[in-house]
Amino acid sequence: MNVPDQIRQRLAVLRPSRLEVVDQSALHAGHEGAKSGGGHYLLTIVSPMFAGHGTLKRHRLVYDALGTLMEREIHAMSMSTLSPEET
Repeated sequence: MNVPDQIRQRLAVLRPSRLEVVDQSALHAGHEGAKSGGGHYLLTIVSPMFAGHGTLKRHRLVYDALGTLMEREIHAMSMSTLSPEET
């Protein structure tokens, strides 16, 4: 299973109504983080679990769901985390 699919699978625990994962790794070829195999991703996720929480808590929920993927497979991730009311 490729990394974007693994990201989608792990983020399913957040019950997203919208989830977009864009692999931007090719744009960072030669970057120091790319040398270790870690990719660069752009994430948009809409989840009811984000309601009432600020950006830091929302990002922590995403990082916790991704778990060990953050150790090697993901070098960098830019996130847009929204509650359904914000869309």
